Amino acid sequence: MSTKVIVIFGGVYSSLGKGITSSSIGRILTEMKYKVSMLKCDPYLNVDPGTLSPYQHGEVFVTYDGAETDLDLGNYERFTGKKMSRMSTLTSGRVYSEIISKERAGGYEGKTVQVIPHVTDHIKNKIYKLIEAENPDFLLIEIGGTVGDIESIPFVEAMSQFTSEYGKDNVMSILCAPLIYIPTSEEIKTKPTQHSFKELCSLGITPSILILRYTQMVDQSIIDKIALNCHLSSKNIFVSPNLKSTYFLPVELYNQGIYNSIMKYFGMKIDPNANIDNWVKYTDKIKSIKDEIKIAIVGKYIELHDSYASLVESLKLAGYEYSRNVKIGWVNSDTLTPKNLKTKFKGYHGILIPGGFGTRGIEGKILAAQYARTSKTPYMGICLGMQIATIEFARNVLGWKDATSQEFNPKSKRHVFHYIDGRMRLGEQVCQLVNKSTKCYKLYKNEFVAERHRHRYEFNNKYIKAFEDKGFVFSAFSNDSEKTVEMIELKDHPFFLGGQFHPELGSIPGNVDPMFIGFIGASIKHSQQKKTKK
Repeated sequence: MSTKVIVIFGGVYSSLGKGITSSSIGRILTEMKYKVSMLKCDPYLNVDPGTLSPYQHGEVFVTYDGAETDLDLGNYERFTGKKMSRMSTLTSGRVYSEIISKERAGGYEGKTVQVIPHVTDHIKNKIYKLIEAENPDFLLIEIGGTVGDIESIPFVEAMSQFTSEYGKDNVMSILCAPLIYIPTSEEIKTKPTQHSFKELCSLGITPSILILRYTQMVDQSIIDKIALNCHLSSKNIFVSPNLKSTYFLPVELYNQGIYNSIMKYFGMKIDPNANIDNWVKYTDKIKSIKDEIKIAIVGKYIELHDSYASLVESLKLAGYEYSRNVKIGWVNSDTLTPKNLKTKFKGYHGILIPGGFGTRGIEGKILAAQYARTSKTPYMGICLGMQIATIEFARNVLGWKDATSQEFNPKSKRHVFHYIDGRMRLGEQVCQLVNKSTKCYKLYKNEFVAERHRHRYEFNNKYIKAFEDKGFVFSAFSNDSEKTVEMIELKDHPFFLGGQFHPELGSIPGNVDPMFIGFIGASIKHSQQKKTKK
């Protein structure tokens, strides 16, 4: 069959959860044995989010082939179990950049370059190329922003043209919009949703499904009212309520009948034996969990938790493997001092320092790594967190008080981490675990593993022997001529591991990165030992 395309729009305001909704539909279709591809279209003029502040945009998710993308691609991967590629992301900045480059090279043969047809054609061509390259049964396209925003108009127009070209029977549009509750009158208002629906229709796109975002399920009378005013069947209006876990949404939408509506629209037969039982079993397991484990994340972007979206999800997924809910405590590294470490980390069973850039908060993170090392608290260092652990060891075990990274102090004479060739290592690269007796090898159970990277600074290999002489273990190196340090650990510690990569970017339900599995397992053991001592 030809690829069926589902386009998801958002109305009234942003941050509705379009990404989770799109991912949930993708999960349902995946459970039904369909091949699913996904595309996120972002209307901002940045070429990619790689240089955006985490406070502005949240996490930068890196695909296996090295694209710096929106955090929604992480949701796509975790829900569908499919690796996204650089073809799965498109921004207005990238579109305009490529068009201008083509124009400067004479690619338009002297024609006047305009939004219509050149920008819209460029967007459509990206969609056609993705379909040709991956040949999915379903392609889900999420349009970022809000219906009516001037920034998203080229994407909306491109989708309207694409629907006409590709065939209305092959393209379905879905609008996600909120219901607004007015506390003073204790009323749910539907007008904003109705107006957003009509706005999208006025732009040449008629949604076939409406997904209402609200805190809870709503009365049928409200759905019937919206159906009447939007000329939709009430059977094609669904509710996305607040749930304890986003992983519950596919089951919620499936039970409301969204799968049947999609199949009916495309004229596809519904297999009576098809179901999402495997996903139901997984979510039932989550619902049954009562015990918890407390993990401290030491960072500097902690005010916006989306800055660490994949990290948070990976910790939760690892916890589920042990039937534990992971309760995360956010520790601002700027607030840490030698005198308050014990107080700040009281009650936590593990300490994790994630990736990051820049010098702010570095000394506080070094103190946190020192506390984890000396108190025998399980520690996991990701990218910068691995570098922090190494620098702390150099200063306090090797006695190199001037040990640092070239990133933090370019003038220092003791760069434990240095800037090699001016490039950013991005995407999936192979690490070679060199010793079967290490904790890392016992976790990964393989000599070669592929992990995703996003960093510029690397360990200075001339210091390897000095570290090893003091019991520091280099567990893995890059599988290339450079032999970059990839994993580290301590011999005389229950669990003190770090990776120069980002294991959170590859963790999905049922297949969590081994480093997270080991970290949570060690943290549970640590919590049990603390209870015994009491």
